[in-house]
Amino acid sequence: MPLYFWRIDDDKGRTHELEHSAIKCMRGILYCYMRQADKVQQFKQDPKPSECLHSVFSAHTGDEVFSHEEYSHLQINAVSLFLLYLVEMISSGLQVIYNTDEVSFIQNLVFCVERAYRVPDFGVWERGSKYNNGSPELHSSSVGLAKAALEAINGFNLFGKQGCSWSVIFVDFDAHNRNRQTLCSLLPRESRSHNTDAALLPCLSYPAFALDDEVLFSQTLDKIIRKLKGKYGFKRFLRDGYRTALEDKTRRYYKPAEIKLFDGIECEFPLFFIFMIIDGVFRGNPAQVKEYQDLLDPLLQHTCEGCPVVPKYYYVPADFVELEKKNPGSQKRFPSNSGCDGKFFLWGQAVYIIAKLLADKLISPKDIDPIGRYVAPEDQRNVSMRFSNQGPLENDLVVHVALIAESQRLQVFLNTYGIQTQTPQQVEPIQIWAQKELVKAYFHLGVNDKLGLSGRPDRPIGCLGTSKIYRILGKTVVCYSIIFDLSDFYMSQDVMMLIDDIKNALQFIKQYWKMHGRPLFVVLIREDNIRGSRFNPILDMLAAFRKGIVGGVKVHVDRVQTLISGAVVEQLDFLRITETEEAPVFKRLEELDLPKHSKVKRQSSTPNASELEQQPDVNINDWKSKSTYEILQKFNDCNCLASQALLSSILLKREGPNFITKDGTVAEHIERIYRRAGSKKLWSVVRFAASLLGKLVDSLAPSITNVLVQGKQVTLGAFGQEEEVISNPLSPGVIKKIIYEKCHLQDEREAVVQQELVIHIGWIISNSPELFSGMLKIRIGWIIHAMKYELKIRAGDMPAKDLYQMSPSEVKQLLLDILQPQQQGRGWLNRRQIDGSLNRAPAGFYDRVWQILERTPNGLIVAGKFLPQQPTLSDMTMYEMNFSLLVEDMLQNIDQPEYRQIIVELLMVISVILERNPELEFQDKVDLDKVVQEAFHDFQKDHGLPKGSEKQDDMTAFYNTHPTGKKGTCSYLSKAVITLLLEGEMKPSNDDPCTVS
Repeated sequence: MPLYFWRIDDDKGRTHELEHSAIKCMRGILYCYMRQADKVQQFKQDPKPSECLHSVFSAHTGDEVFSHEEYSHLQINAVSLFLLYLVEMISSGLQVIYNTDEVSFIQNLVFCVERAYRVPDFGVWERGSKYNNGSPELHSSSVGLAKAALEAINGFNLFGKQGCSWSVIFVDFDAHNRNRQTLCSLLPRESRSHNTDAALLPCLSYPAFALDDEVLFSQTLDKIIRKLKGKYGFKRFLRDGYRTALEDKTRRYYKPAEIKLFDGIECEFPLFFIFMIIDGVFRGNPAQVKEYQDLLDPLLQHTCEGCPVVPKYYYVPADFVELEKKNPGSQKRFPSNSGCDGKFFLWGQAVYIIAKLLADKLISPKDIDPIGRYVAPEDQRNVSMRFSNQGPLENDLVVHVALIAESQRLQVFLNTYGIQTQTPQQVEPIQIWAQKELVKAYFHLGVNDKLGLSGRPDRPIGCLGTSKIYRILGKTVVCYSIIFDLSDFYMSQDVMMLIDDIKNALQFIKQYWKMHGRPLFVVLIREDNIRGSRFNPILDMLAAFRKGIVGGVKVHVDRVQTLISGAVVEQLDFLRITETEEAPVFKRLEELDLPKHSKVKRQSSTPNASELEQQPDVNINDWKSKSTYEILQKFNDCNCLASQALLSSILLKREGPNFITKDGTVAEHIERIYRRAGSKKLWSVVRFAASLLGKLVDSLAPSITNVLVQGKQVTLGAFGQEEEVISNPLSPGVIKKIIYEKCHLQDEREAVVQQELVIHIGWIISNSPELFSGMLKIRIGWIIHAMKYELKIRAGDMPAKDLYQMSPSEVKQLLLDILQPQQQGRGWLNRRQIDGSLNRAPAGFYDRVWQILERTPNGLIVAGKFLPQQPTLSDMTMYEMNFSLLVEDMLQNIDQPEYRQIIVELLMVISVILERNPELEFQDKVDLDKVVQEAFHDFQKDHGLPKGSEKQDDMTAFYNTHPTGKKGTCSYLSKAVITLLLEGEMKPSNDDPCTVS
């Protein structure tokens, strides 16, 4: 409104008054927020609903109104929207932020919002799950608004044109990128239970314009319109009971299956017609503007003075509910009280005024979007990255690379092979830091003792962040990526993994670097990297750098001093040190002080440890009963690391990690075994020792989050044992507890191998999601089982290779191999074993189970797990992810992978039979195990198998039979299904072709 009055010569002071009303509103919200600084401090460390900012306050006092038990306060979208509008308003010339305390607080809000991609919240409608049962979900609309807010506020000066260096806000670019990836993975869904939602409109269009992929935008918008548009507005989402005649307003939550009551009578909100009008104006689509104006005008109410008022929603009165359900769209709906009788629906009214001003050309899109959130597709290449993420445009990025040798003698050695490097001394005065030193610098960002706020949480800096140059306290700093850190986890001792990580990092930077300026990737070469058999692979990679192509990415290698001119520079001005303050100390990479012409030790590690070296020469069961003294005696006498590890494990369990021997504690003994086994590549011993020490790999939590945002679940736990299902992101500490409780019951090494697989799967699913098609539940223990199957198949009649003795890079390659489509030349037993272990299902499988359930009143049962028809069909919809997960839950108890695949085939067979015979349905509960047994019994008869082999263990011949054809498994399964169907009654059908009269 002030923008409109500003254009009038004599505005009678209205511009000033309205501007300051807007400022007062924003500062009022800021005041309420800042009074809860303690919650912000807690939430950024541990994001959970009980620690979040409240979203409802007293309008008179700014006090909290409801507790977390009474209200769903966790709404990341609300905080993100506040940050986004803060930037928009300051950019338009308004002064909203006044002092350092407020700047610090806003920076801490940014820390909270950065984690939106892994924090389930209650969303725009404050209800979380569609079932309104108090459970939060990861919402596309919340992640999208967070992404938009982070883009807008990155590098923004909160004091506007009068600002100084310390009033600038910093955003972790890697965190922003994770939100971007998560949003693209979630869409076109809103969440796990919301197939689509009108809340996506303000996220994808005005005000956030969070999505840059036009194809995905069109797909999502089309779905919203197709599923939710009505005559009176858009439904919020399907089966939304809010303010319907059948909703029990005395209860906060719904009962199970209650949402079925609201099917077809959901309230319709004119508000979203208004959003479509604004979207049409921004996108230059006058036809869309007119279409929705024509739909909106008849819905508006009017005050006594004739001013238009937007009703909050239109509802179906109780008397008309049954008629509306029988014939959707047939009944007249009535407006809510909000928007009538002097009561305003403020959100709708505000958006209506904006839409009216835009449509009548009294203000322009640039007036209400001064930072340019909306960018037409044809202009995206020319826009500063601070405000727009340029979407999936093909880029031909060249990554600048600096090769750094950790010592001068290593530099001289590499020079003999034509590899030009620099040492840390040679790049001075520029300093080289590890990313953890940069994390230490960021600890000072946003610190405010008065408000009780610490700085940036202890989160690693990703590849994008370490590819920038930093100015810190007068120093110029370049950083090397976390992949070059001396990790405590053994995967870093496999040089092939390091090479793989470097290639992956370069591909990641190429794909997601959107800033002006080149990324600078520092490759740190350590003497340990070139020892023994590690040398040739490293040399090949360095040669590829010299040629200019590494892993399909163009690179340009040069001196740091030369590359720095084209890089992106980040000024960390928040590190302001007064004369009375002591400057923080940062540790730079120091050059190893070794004689320049001394020989580099290259043969200190063996190419490959023999299988014999990995085997202990003691039997653990023989030594469990022996005294501690005898075990220590044997430990000191034997030289076999595998035996020492076994003996240490007995001492650890019996005496504890701090039990002191003459050479130190038990824990110190195991740590030495871990290091020595690593240098000798005794991978089985390394894994055993790592598990005894409770080692945890870096980036475990982000890897699990990568899987979850692809719409999958993860389970941790050994094959055949109890598994822990992970549906929402967890902290590293919680994940470690699950792994060490569930995964080393049978074999200690399983706990660390599962960590390896989680890391690999997190990377693979981000880059090649198609390899996981048909796999809704990623069961890590079962995938390990599939890998062991694969090793057996490859070995043939020979003993199979031990998975635990393979190097981490070999384990990763084996994982990639089994994820590929099954080879045609293999027997059906092997194919079913692998696919069953991967929990892979055919396309359309879950939809077909839904259709079966519609014709099975008493439900399905398999391996003791029951899937009832009700309340399942009432509570869920066919295409809902939660239903698919429920089907997976039904199959969870099956303990044989090949048998699981037969059950999947059986369900597909049942679906086809029911589809072709609409007059048939099951009368009783369908026991899938009994149907398979019946089919197998017929198979035995036809193949003359001996009696008494009905046990599942003896079904090998059946498992190894081709599914299709005259004697295929499907023919036997079909016969058993039809027999079961014909035992029940047939439903009469009007168009039954067999009816005579």
